[in-house]
Amino acid sequence: MVTSVRNFIKHRFFSRHLAEKNSAEAYDLWSANYDAQPGNLMLDLDEILFTNLLHKTEIQHKSVADIGCGTGRHWSKIFQLQPQSLTGFDVSQGMLDKLKEKYPAAHIHQIKDDLFASIPDASFDIIISTLTVAHIENLELALQAWCMILKAQGEIIITDFHPNLLAVGGKRTFTHNNRSVSVRNFVHSIDTIKSTLQANGFRVIAEEEMRIDETVKHYYTQQNALPVYEQFKGFPVIYGIHLRRGDDPE
Repeated sequence: MVTSVRNFIKHRFFSRHLAEKNSAEAYDLWSANYDAQPGNLMLDLDEILFTNLLHKTEIQHKSVADIGCGTGRHWSKIFQLQPQSLTGFDVSQGMLDKLKEKYPAAHIHQIKDDLFASIPDASFDIIISTLTVAHIENLELALQAWCMILKAQGEIIITDFHPNLLAVGGKRTFTHNNRSVSVRNFVHSIDTIKSTLQANGFRVIAEEEMRIDETVKHYYTQQNALPVYEQFKGFPVIYGIHLRRGDDPE
């Protein structure tokens, strides 16, 4: 669920040439080569950010839901932390099929309406969702459903494209049959996400964001895109938040 920042700049000005598809249709197409994206800036940044948040969370013997699991990109490191169970949810059957190829015994569900009506209340200790929430049109309704399937002292870890990036035209794009395709996004402010969850008893444990800076300059050098780097240096591109419900501040 990523695009290079160079593509983001390109498609910001030439978005009329892109075929935009909803997330289910787009990721069905993208699933064939989603796992073969070396040197992808957003995937690499998400790997760093999510790993930081994950290792500050007690996973062992917990039931974990991965909403927007895709091909199970983060599952190896989650399994290393010995959860009691790990269940994947995604709108794309193509992505779930790829996950099943890697983890044949995986528990998976295809998301149909973001309401999780078939999932019993209080089923999970932890929800993780990476590079996904901006694909959800009615996010507040979806977050309410997440709260229902979480236990009383549940936790949520979210990472995604920064809304500031999406608000100025950032797109998640990929190539299919020699044509660029963008995945439909919706801009949700981080404050809206936090306030919705805080109204359901959550508090923020950690919050991070990553920006275009010297640590990622080599991506632009490799793509001969240093002018893009200089133009957008300091711009936030990805954020992560970790929230917990049902206990007092430490």
